[in-house]
Amino acid sequence: MDAELKKQLGKIANTIRELSMEAVQKANSGHPGLPMGCAEFGAFLYGVLLRHNPKSPKWLNRDRFVLSAGHGSMFLYSLLHLAGFGLSMDEIKRFRQLHSKTPGHPEYHITVGVEATTGPLGQGVGNAVGQALGLKLLGARFNSKEYPLFNNKVYCLAGDGCMMEGISSEASSLAGHLNLDNLILIYDANKVTLDGFLAESGSENTKMRYEAYGWEVHELDGYDFDAMEKIFFHLRDHQTKPALVIMHTVIGKGSPNKAGTHKVHGSPLGAEEVEATKKALGLPEEEFYVPQSVYTFFEQKFSKDAALEQKWKEMYRRFSENKPDLAKKFMQMVEKRLPDDLEAELRKIEIKSPMATRSSSNAVLNVLGDLLPQLIGGSADLSGSDMTMMKKFPLISKDDFTGRNIKYGIREFGMAAIATGLSQTDMIVPYIGTFLTFSDYMRNAIRLASLSKIQVIYQLTHDSIFLGEDGPTHQPVEHCAALRAIPNLHVIRPADSNEIKMAWLAALRYRGPTALILSRQNLPALDVCNVPYEQGMGKGAYIIKKESSKPDFTLIATGSEVSLALDVAMALEKIGKSVRVISMPCWSLFEEQSDEYKNSVVGGDLGRRVSIEAGVSFGWSKWIGPQGISISIDTFGESAPMSDLAEEFGFTVHSILDRLLA
Repeated sequence: MDAELKKQLGKIANTIRELSMEAVQKANSGHPGLPMGCAEFGAFLYGVLLRHNPKSPKWLNRDRFVLSAGHGSMFLYSLLHLAGFGLSMDEIKRFRQLHSKTPGHPEYHITVGVEATTGPLGQGVGNAVGQALGLKLLGARFNSKEYPLFNNKVYCLAGDGCMMEGISSEASSLAGHLNLDNLILIYDANKVTLDGFLAESGSENTKMRYEAYGWEVHELDGYDFDAMEKIFFHLRDHQTKPALVIMHTVIGKGSPNKAGTHKVHGSPLGAEEVEATKKALGLPEEEFYVPQSVYTFFEQKFSKDAALEQKWKEMYRRFSENKPDLAKKFMQMVEKRLPDDLEAELRKIEIKSPMATRSSSNAVLNVLGDLLPQLIGGSADLSGSDMTMMKKFPLISKDDFTGRNIKYGIREFGMAAIATGLSQTDMIVPYIGTFLTFSDYMRNAIRLASLSKIQVIYQLTHDSIFLGEDGPTHQPVEHCAALRAIPNLHVIRPADSNEIKMAWLAALRYRGPTALILSRQNLPALDVCNVPYEQGMGKGAYIIKKESSKPDFTLIATGSEVSLALDVAMALEKIGKSVRVISMPCWSLFEEQSDEYKNSVVGGDLGRRVSIEAGVSFGWSKWIGPQGISISIDTFGESAPMSDLAEEFGFTVHSILDRLLA
């Protein structure tokens, strides 16, 4: 590498150190160790390697960088500021402050240039795998020799914590299986964790582990620009497998008294140590100082990258002229456009009755597959049980990325983080499936998708004790309540095939995450649920049986218990009671409605309010009040046939009547 370029990159690296340690010190909170230890790599990454345009941060063929070790957020914020992404110095100074664009960990929807919300360690690796997989899928669909629309790379920086968390193993194993040759994972091997030296808790051979996954592995001195240039430029042009670059660094490099120790991992250096570090590095006393030559360097660098994007746009123009049908599909995926008549198309799908909602969902999926090229599905080894397979389309494999079905293997947490990465391509709407009880394995990835308002659809089946003989290890009881507690997540538990059609419409219209909670057992189609979207599912809750006079009872049910509620209402009316029945498939959609509508459904004197749902009672008091009755399951289930379980746990007409009339 040219000596002058090395000198400039060294200046950038020290600027990263200064901004990082001073922002952390000003906030009196944060993690200066990673930014200071990886500063040279950051200078090389943004100053030389990445092909993207800060003035057009959503350019589809940009190289992407994911900071999986999100605690080192000042590493990324410093670079976004220097490289011209519009992150101001004022925001750097407001690190970790209320409503700043520099929160403690990077957030996808807050800060321009952040490619994934990271912090819970290892998930960024999963997101990066998902982004790389998504770009391979897009390349297989749209690339040709004349028009290589997608030839970009995904870079991810992970630390010891990321590598130790199990999710990175799940995601890396799948990346190796699929031979994702556009993914480069950089391991910041500084041998220090928050609690002390790595040797106190880990001694594995990471190189051998990744070679066993089917990755190519390189090792690098994190301060050797020549080695960086040699390895990363080789990977840019000749990569044939996912690549791990083990980068040996010193945490907190530059700090005279704390470098190389856990004391610099998660705490400010302290004013005296900041002063000593600046003196040791030859930095001026002025706080948050950036040499003008650093800004000038990045301005020149990204004027070249803007030219790359312009060249790509010209190529896309020729592509759209010469391949108009493919370009039309391309734009449908970019816009995630839905057909104007999608509701009508869904409502006319013929589904026999009775049918499990997992099966009726599959019938809907196989229609949606033809209508929506952006829809990509997958399952954690359960596609035959959770019914997620789009039958007209092939499986995705390392030899064929033209398919639409992904076999994630038994890797639920990895699958959920990868699905988030697929969505972050901005052209794919992913759905993934497993049993509802295993949503616990996925929960933190679902939470981050919800925090980021990422559009992912989770098809979660076997939704209650009524899956039967597999018993309480597989019978979810608390899971709906747990998922409903996550902000921004729409949890929909449809009653029948009519509601499942409209549930898919709701999930596709919502630009955030949706969990579809589906039954294993057959359920009857209910005429009362066959209503237009805006009168039923779109409201979140709606009246499916009106009372004959002032109600004695109001029954509120979801999913498989809606038909049971109608049977209970019929039995009550035979003894002279007036009953209203409400289907409430989605609490959060109902919450979004006007007060006038909500009052028309659940307001006023409605007699004794009763919830009927085969799960815990937690949360139902909001709708039934302190005097209400919750027909629920506040224990774990049992291993038995479904009919025996219904009797045992009181989910029969006669058992419910006994409760209501006692």
